[in-house]
Amino acid sequence: MLSLNAYPHTFSLLIVVVITVETWTDTIIAAPASCKVRAVIRFLHAEGHSAAEIHRRLCRVYGDNVMSDSCVREWRRKFRDGRTDMRDEGGQERHSIVTDELVQKVDQCVRGKHRFTILELSEEFPQTSRTTLCRIVTDRLGYQRKAHGWS
Repeated sequence: MLSLNAYPHTFSLLIVVVITVETWTDTIIAAPASCKVRAVIRFLHAEGHSAAEIHRRLCRVYGDNVMSDSCVREWRRKFRDGRTDMRDEGGQERHSIVTDELVQKVDQCVRGKHRFTILELSEEFPQTSRTTLCRIVTDRLGYQRKAHGWS
């Protein structure tokens, strides 16, 4: 039988390693970049892990909302089929509906009225949300809201 007194440094190293591993598994990395998560999926797939195991490990490190099980399966399938790029094709990106033409029309409408409200503008532009109209008026056209109206 091996005596721990004969190897005191080994015993203390073993304690440090155990404590470090337990602390590391309890740490959750918040809001990881999607491409980094996909890189982890690709790596674990290359090691031969199943999609379910990859999803469990991702949730353990990054939290439960890191990626759905079905997305992990989809990315694992893509990597299995030979994909090497971890960037998304952008299929889920939201495209802005604010065009220069829309900004010009809103500007013409605003200049035609001395006083206006965003609600009135939304009646003129029913296809555009009030939030978008407000951003056009403030960010793109530079108007500021005053107590008596916009200037």
